[in-house]
Amino acid sequence: METNHYLIDFYNHYDEERRLSFRHGSVEFFTTMNYIKKYLIPGDRILEIGAATGRYSHALAEQGYTVDAVELVEHNIEIFRKNTKPEENITIRQGNAMDLSAFADNAYDITLLLGPLYHLYNTKDKKQALSEAIRVTKPGGVIFAAYVISDGCLLDEGFKRGTISVADYIKNGLLDPKTFAAQSQPKDLFELVRKENIDDLMAAFPVSRLHYVAADGCALFMREAVDAMDEDTFRLFLNYHLATCERQDLLGITSHAIDIFRKDQKKD
Repeated sequence: METNHYLIDFYNHYDEERRLSFRHGSVEFFTTMNYIKKYLIPGDRILEIGAATGRYSHALAEQGYTVDAVELVEHNIEIFRKNTKPEENITIRQGNAMDLSAFADNAYDITLLLGPLYHLYNTKDKKQALSEAIRVTKPGGVIFAAYVISDGCLLDEGFKRGTISVADYIKNGLLDPKTFAAQSQPKDLFELVRKENIDDLMAAFPVSRLHYVAADGCALFMREAVDAMDEDTFRLFLNYHLATCERQDLLGITSHAIDIFRKDQKKD
């Protein structure tokens, strides 16, 4: 895989820690952790692929789990290491999601792929990353794969905030003018998909879907309102979100989604 210099430059200057500190940014974290906890068993080994600055890895290591992490961007690895506490049973190495040859087959109970698929732009690369994540996971283990969802992003960044031009995206061939389906390129940084794209991608793998979750729902679209909530109102909003984030009628209205699936047990 060629290094995406747009990606490296972006994360060298992007404050991931600050994003997650806002209430609207924390909804995705709380939601993902809520689902991870459903499948954790004491003694589980966890691999996080594309760990960024380590928000999930450190949270899980602090709870006593053994965590190995892989991250592409050296800047993120530096922050990850700086945030590591002496009592954490955690490792971090540089690498990319498409080549996990440093890790053995069937080694992990939980595998997190919470960022790399944001930045892979063709089916072959996505399947390679998913295949590697599945390979290193134990039969019966659980994999969490995150995606950037086009409709939530277009509603928020395009039609509401104007930080991207929907008209220019259509003009430049990045959006279909009839269906508004997206076609991203490395210079666009984020690969925008819909659930049907994810369903097609996963059809080839020996896995069983457990959950498909709208990870942040409307939180980014209504970020100002979410950030202004007092603690009680935010807790109520989060409870509402967790109660509705798997509803079929709301799955497309989110900026991020998590596909949660179990690696099939080996047949005798």
